[in-house]
Amino acid sequence: MTTKIIAPLLGEGVEEMTIITWLKQVGDTVEEMESIVELETDKVVTEFPAPVAGTLLRIDVPAGEIVKVGESMGVIGEPGESLDAKPEAEPAKDETEAAPAEVKETKTAEAPIQDTTQQEKAPEPITVSDAPVSPLVRKLLAEHNLNIQDIPGTGKGGKVTKADVEAYLAKPQAKKEPQVVPAAMPASPTPATAAPPAQKPSAAGKLIPHSSVRKSIANHMVMSKQTSPHVLTVMEADMSKVLAHRKRNKAIMEQAGVNLTLTAYFVKAITEALKRHPNINATWTDEGIWQFNDINIGMAVARGDDGLIVPVIPQTQNLSLQGIAQVINDLSARARNKQLKPDEVRDATFTITNHGTGGSLFAYPVINQPQLGILGTGTMQKRAIVITDAQGNDSIAIRPMVYLSFVFDHRGIDGEAADNFLMSVKKMLEADWD
Repeated sequence: MTTKIIAPLLGEGVEEMTIITWLKQVGDTVEEMESIVELETDKVVTEFPAPVAGTLLRIDVPAGEIVKVGESMGVIGEPGESLDAKPEAEPAKDETEAAPAEVKETKTAEAPIQDTTQQEKAPEPITVSDAPVSPLVRKLLAEHNLNIQDIPGTGKGGKVTKADVEAYLAKPQAKKEPQVVPAAMPASPTPATAAPPAQKPSAAGKLIPHSSVRKSIANHMVMSKQTSPHVLTVMEADMSKVLAHRKRNKAIMEQAGVNLTLTAYFVKAITEALKRHPNINATWTDEGIWQFNDINIGMAVARGDDGLIVPVIPQTQNLSLQGIAQVINDLSARARNKQLKPDEVRDATFTITNHGTGGSLFAYPVINQPQLGILGTGTMQKRAIVITDAQGNDSIAIRPMVYLSFVFDHRGIDGEAADNFLMSVKKMLEADWD
């Protein structure tokens, strides 16, 4: 008996996905729940398991093609088992739809005056609410006040995807200027001329094509820099008390199956700071600053050649240090194994990136839109610093220090507010964790 491999619903608003790679080929034996195909949505790349054990008899959607939720991606059965011809659902649908079209033309001929009037009437633009797109794309269109008719769609049947919107936003020449400018408003400066398309280098070498993930990251980074004015402020924190607390509790948490990483301390410190400064846990809108009720921390996870992904730790305001560490362990492992779900990489309200894993002291991270800020943590180094005791006496001591790089959206956050927030993070890290 054959079993279809049905394209799954990977998350809210996910209507279609791209087949990245078939991990098995026709004729290969597969075990139940063994990864068989690699799928990509607007957010994540994930491996999908075989629903049953057997042999992959047919691939309905090849690598690189788009498949909709509920459609058949392939068929699993027994070796030598006969297969019916691949269903021709789409052509049959086209023929069904053709009949009403002919009837409509006949009716038009019976009422030429009315039809002429309709032909002369200009078609109404498609509104965001009417657009046949996913909720995520609809949200982007509304946020940036875009007309879907201006954006070329690369999805199935010309559908506009999230990547299409980000690519459109990344091109300054594609944006329309307002037609009416109030008299009191100063003239906008002339936008910089867009860079010409990159030409193939003349020097000898080889071309490594961009993956869809790399293209998506590139579009998002360019869009972020063009959307908000980035400003950087840097402080350093003494990690002595964090390391002492970790040393006392690491073995205890390991017994509970939890790896207590430094990232957990950073997330906890950021969470406590965001509680004190809710204006940072927010996003910019044309009507005002929207402050979020929950604190959802996104953490950037590097996956080598597979690019960067940002899984989200939800409602960190309700989690203890151990709870945060446990979620970090789970999300990090599944991020590197391509097992995240689209819902696990959305709705972050603030992001942390640990660029120090490669030895970087401090950096200038790019804001993960539509958030107002991102905090980068550098590598920890022992440095000589000046220590002042309670009596005001100075001395030089060796301390494990780390730079904290906070990049904020200057539209919604001013320098003083940014420094106050970052100082709260610093003080939390240097506080007594017991």
